[in-house]
Amino acid sequence: MKRLTTYIPKPAANLFLGFLPFVLLIMLYAAGSNSRLAENPNDKLLPSFSKMGDTIHRVAMEPSKRTGEYILWKDTASSLQRLGLGVLIAASIGLLLGILTGALPLFNSAFTPLVTVISLVPPLALLPILFIVMGLGEVSKVALITIGIAPMIARDVHRRAQEIPTQQLVKALTLGANSMQIIIRVFLPQLLPQLFNALRLAMGAAWLFLIAAEAIASTDGLGYRIFLVRRYLSMDLILPYVAWITLLAFIIDWLLLKLNQKLFPWFDDGGKS
Repeated sequence: MKRLTTYIPKPAANLFLGFLPFVLLIMLYAAGSNSRLAENPNDKLLPSFSKMGDTIHRVAMEPSKRTGEYILWKDTASSLQRLGLGVLIAASIGLLLGILTGALPLFNSAFTPLVTVISLVPPLALLPILFIVMGLGEVSKVALITIGIAPMIARDVHRRAQEIPTQQLVKALTLGANSMQIIIRVFLPQLLPQLFNALRLAMGAAWLFLIAAEAIASTDGLGYRIFLVRRYLSMDLILPYVAWITLLAFIIDWLLLKLNQKLFPWFDDGGKS
């Protein structure tokens, strides 16, 4: 008899086991929803799948009577624009700080303590300050995402930079490379794929900061819509929106993984993907 610690499921069994928890959760939800609706047809806590389907069809396929826009797609576009801009800026800052502090001891001494302290500050605590300083527009929302994940990315890139073997640096110096050439030819190629991994880890936090900012001060977006309808207990809209955000997060994570594999096919992260 095989031990559980050494048993590896076959591909078909692995696929079945992967889907099983989702099927059980759906069945559990359906049973709970049917039970509550049988007692109270107007119950809003666990709406039926048909009710959620009707709601999603309304916000996705029917234009708003007030604005003429398709609400789901408008919210999605607004949120992804803020998320994309914030993550892009954070990735640029994180890569720059990570390389400089990881490759240059002088920058390491000067900036690593600052980055460490900033990374310990709860970004949501800065949200009121950002709104006061930058207003309630798009800049403050993008800034929250940037401030929230840039230190995480910088610290991860910094650690990966310090893991680069010293022998590579010695060889580059022996061949006459200067500091800039070492950064560009030795550090940067090895740290770019690590940057994608850092982004994948930071995306969960980025979504959190995005939704928090939209919930407090926005007129559109996925987070805004969820917190707008909560006062009406509109779980038939909230639950599909949460599922949609989860699907978008999964797709973005998958795209980052595939892009990393496409751009850097030589990179091996030891099976961490």
